[in-house]
Amino acid sequence: MVLEATMICIDNSEWMRNGDYPRNRFEAQSDAVSFICGAKTQSNPENTVGVLTMAGKGVRVLVTPTSDLGKMLACMHGVNIGGEMNLAAGLQVSQLALKHRQNKKQQQRIILFAGSPVKQDKKVLEMIGRKLKKHNVALDVVNFGEEDEEKAEKLEALVAAVNNSGSSHIFHIPPGPTALSDVLISTPIFTGDGESGSEFAAVVARAAAGAGPGYDFGVDPNLDPELALALRVSMEEERARQEAAAKKAAEEAAKQEKGEMQSTSQDVTMTENVSARTFETENKAADLMDEENALLQQALAMSMDDSSSNVATRDADMSEAASEDQDLALARQLSVQDNTKDDSNQTDVTKFLADQSFVSSILASLPGVDPNDPAVKDLLASMQGQSEKDENKEQKDDKEQKEDKK
Repeated sequence: MVLEATMICIDNSEWMRNGDYPRNRFEAQSDAVSFICGAKTQSNPENTVGVLTMAGKGVRVLVTPTSDLGKMLACMHGVNIGGEMNLAAGLQVSQLALKHRQNKKQQQRIILFAGSPVKQDKKVLEMIGRKLKKHNVALDVVNFGEEDEEKAEKLEALVAAVNNSGSSHIFHIPPGPTALSDVLISTPIFTGDGESGSEFAAVVARAAAGAGPGYDFGVDPNLDPELALALRVSMEEERARQEAAAKKAAEEAAKQEKGEMQSTSQDVTMTENVSARTFETENKAADLMDEENALLQQALAMSMDDSSSNVATRDADMSEAASEDQDLALARQLSVQDNTKDDSNQTDVTKFLADQSFVSSILASLPGVDPNDPAVKDLLASMQGQSEKDENKEQKDDKEQKEDKK
């Protein structure tokens, strides 16, 4: 397998709008470029491919040489069509891009698509060809579009100047219903200069044709046994993976169903326990309500009895208090009367004691009492003095009362 770094020069001029190829020239060219990128990367994993456009405002590098097939295919989207093709500038930029490749061991190749007239002179193209040959760059030219003898002559002179021991080629593809990719599959662009390239081209041709009958995966094991074995192994691995995934899904479904059944039984048991507990709670609540009602009625009855007894006791107490009040008032009245009587009696006694002749006659009438006895005389004198003091006091009190009234 050849280790190469390839630059593909795309013609995106106004001529690419023509529909003399399937869909149009640009679409046919894009399909061919996609096939070439796939073939180069599949023939050797270390191969790199870059893409640039030669028309429009100038030469534009879409992607530098890379082994990423996704970048190669993605760069074709969004390419603007317009202007004229600048073949000389495209070749020179391609040669500079290959010169700065990372792996210097890679052989250098340029694939040029020319679908529009060539404006450069033949001598200029020959000079560019010799320069490419000097830097060991091989060139493959795809001439498609109108049959122009002058254009064909210029391109053949370019390839002849570059060619070194049959490393460069030119292919003329006239307009027609056949796609460019179908024609190029049988050319050295795909087949290369050795046997390995032809085998790869055969595999690509069969894949593009839609897989011939009798071959698994569209690959002939006689032409490429390694690819057929790799495809078969990958298919077996994918089948085993799918079977393992299906088995795992079935086990998870069974576990889930089992878990749902257990959860359902647990839910039923929990529901029964909850209902039983609820029933017991309701019974206990009813019993408590009955007991509370009975206690409440008993308390009400006792309170009514207490209130009646309290009323009776209160009435009795009030009657007793009334009788006691009456007795107290009567006692007070009697005591007042007694005091009045005592005062009046005391006053009378005092008056009688003040009368000395009356006291002497009484003492004389008493047996064993001598009115002339000095002790009796002293007693009578003291009693008379006391009575006089009392009278003076009473008079003084009466006088003060009268003054207060005034």
